[in-house]
Amino acid sequence: MTGNPKNPPKIRAYDGPAGGWGSARSVGEVLLREHIPAKGPNLLAHQNKPDGYMCVSCAWAKPAKPHPLEFCENGAKATAWEVTDRRADVEFFARHSLTELASWSDHDLEEQGRLTQPMRFNPDSDRYEPVEWEAAFAEIGRELRALAPEQVDFYTSGRASLEASYMYQLFARMYGSNNLPDSSNMCHESSSVALPESIGASVGTAILSDFQNCDCIFYIAQNVGTSSPRLLHDLQDAADRGVRIVTINLLRERGLERFKNPQAPSQMLSGKETIISTEYYQVRNGGDTAALFGICKALIETDDALRLTGTSKVTGADAEPKDQTNAAQVAYAASIAAADKKHILDHDFIKEHTTGFEQFASITRAHSWEELERVSGLSRQQMEQAANTYANAQAVVIAYGMGVTQHIMGVDNVHMIANLALLRGNIGKPGANICAVRGHSNVQGQRTVGITEKPGLAPLDKLAQLYRFEPPRWMGHSTVETCGAILRGESRAFIGLGGNFLRAVPDTDLMEKAWRKLRLTVAIATKLNRSHVVHGEIAYLLPCLGRLEIDEQESGPQAVSIESSIAHFHGSRGRATPASTGLRSEPAIIAGLAKATLGATAVPWDRWVANYAEIRDAIEETYPETFKNFNKRLFQPGGFPRPLPARERKWVTPTGKANFIAPARLFPEFDIRGDTSRLLYLATLRSNDQFNTTVYGYSDRFRGVEGTRMVVFMNGEDIRRLGFVEGESIDLHTALADAAGRQISGLRIIEYAIPEGCCAAYYPEANPLFPLAHHDKKSKTPSYKLLPVLVSRSIGTTAVDG
Repeated sequence: MTGNPKNPPKIRAYDGPAGGWGSARSVGEVLLREHIPAKGPNLLAHQNKPDGYMCVSCAWAKPAKPHPLEFCENGAKATAWEVTDRRADVEFFARHSLTELASWSDHDLEEQGRLTQPMRFNPDSDRYEPVEWEAAFAEIGRELRALAPEQVDFYTSGRASLEASYMYQLFARMYGSNNLPDSSNMCHESSSVALPESIGASVGTAILSDFQNCDCIFYIAQNVGTSSPRLLHDLQDAADRGVRIVTINLLRERGLERFKNPQAPSQMLSGKETIISTEYYQVRNGGDTAALFGICKALIETDDALRLTGTSKVTGADAEPKDQTNAAQVAYAASIAAADKKHILDHDFIKEHTTGFEQFASITRAHSWEELERVSGLSRQQMEQAANTYANAQAVVIAYGMGVTQHIMGVDNVHMIANLALLRGNIGKPGANICAVRGHSNVQGQRTVGITEKPGLAPLDKLAQLYRFEPPRWMGHSTVETCGAILRGESRAFIGLGGNFLRAVPDTDLMEKAWRKLRLTVAIATKLNRSHVVHGEIAYLLPCLGRLEIDEQESGPQAVSIESSIAHFHGSRGRATPASTGLRSEPAIIAGLAKATLGATAVPWDRWVANYAEIRDAIEETYPETFKNFNKRLFQPGGFPRPLPARERKWVTPTGKANFIAPARLFPEFDIRGDTSRLLYLATLRSNDQFNTTVYGYSDRFRGVEGTRMVVFMNGEDIRRLGFVEGESIDLHTALADAAGRQISGLRIIEYAIPEGCCAAYYPEANPLFPLAHHDKKSKTPSYKLLPVLVSRSIGTTAVDG
């Protein structure tokens, strides 16, 4: 089921801003729906505050001086979703078989509420039935000991704390496995691969003060209004002081256009709004690298022309270029020269801090404007205007999101973002840095403490010394590789620390069939989801405390820690009463599994569970430079920063410098099968009523969609060219020659502001279209933002009134 039967679908254009009264109403509605009208507001007062808890939704920063309400609409939904008074308890599972539950929608499964006690699958009754904690640990440990470590995958969702993540990777490695796929593999792994090659840092270099010190922001391929709404405060503050915000994005998104701050009475009680983007460029799907090449080309060629003209006036014959292609660059160079400027590029920075500029510049010059326009979907004038804005700024923040990383050219896209920053030295100075806007809270942090399938990125020698064991040195499974191993029958067990793996991965239909052939599936979770009702031969549900809940252990109430998008570490202290006395914390569950599986080890599992400060001491001992004085700084206002040499213009790369790296192509080559006249390029999206795979409801207010998620957003010209009308039902088919047969049916057409030749549909509903092999070859990140599809009319359907 992919719609709300109580509310028939309604498609109405939304003219309002992001935020505003619509956001306020939405927060009130979710608090009432989850039956927490009093408890909810009390909790939200502590969300993202220095002495409170970190939001379980997005990873945006927690400021040292928070707003009175330091939460957004989606953050409030995440909190309400977790502290709901609904319960998926023993009686619930007694009433419903797993065959029945497998027919339910994602929303309806999670809407049943919090899990209350450990459960074990009974194949005879086709139900989850209660099991004692120690019995579950013993049985899971016995199954794991019977398997080879290479056959077991330990998955981590972005919600897990630093403490739990450190324990989890240690458990996996002591067991003998490096199979540590995680949610980062599915989102920003392209950053984790490209940024070290370009600047020697695996994460973005921006901090909050950069948004206060910049005079320009380039905002690329991230929908702030849905994915990280608290960032709108920083964009609003920048816009109010005259910072130019240049947006490069596939769709027109309201959060990138206009914002009415719910915490500003002057806006809420008037018609006042903040215009976010001063320039908005809609690229074609997959056109980001070409657009960035075009901006770099304009900068480089203008700089070339300026060096020819010097600081003298350009008049008469000297002002007439023989090659009309360079007319705009020479004209702009003349205006720069008149202002006594000698160059546009930061040649001193390039010479001192970078390598590869001349090769990059040569490749950039060689791309024709016609080719760049065709691939990017932008005109030469638009790319030159963006370059003009960039050239006139002294300090630029370049923020980007999964629109460029979940891409078959994800690594190339991130390399181009770094190249643009390096051209004018926009890394490592106040107001000038790269900001990789991460998705899930602590998705970045879990990698910092060892959740990685790549043994070279983990401190294996240190772990061996501290815990007296020999860690495996073989390359483990990323998410894509885990899926491949499951499909081939090579993986036999899957342990999930949070998340909804089956719904997050590509090739959903094939994966579900293979998933049922696993010997063991274990889910550490707060709520029921599809990855639990589709299960292995032996299956366990181990319900854990949520981050918002009071975690009482032997030494008293515990705190955990989280890393934000800007690489700052924060303490988080739960304040809600636990949903059940039968719950255990993530560290306690991991310790229970480890002891039952490994037997006696040098790890003080019980001491760690009794006092999480001892886990933090162990993290500090493992990573002394990163976590110096960890416990003392845990609740430092604004968090404490992760050391990043690139912020100080120290480049931890093989060359010792930042590297210009030129992608070898502008657009991927696809082997297309079918009628190419019906070809579109698909991107997947979140709605305003979801976070990752969690669907809170069926409202996508900013796009005007109510009551359904089975829609496809298309350009009006494409709708008419293909012989459709808005509201009609169509099917999408994967157009790749080696992926025949993948399709989704019954998508309602919505005309939307999206470039011709492109379309968009919701994630994860569109995931069955994406073949597992369709990913960036270096980062192995699934290409959820670019897939060639063919469109056809759904059989037996007619147009639907809008």
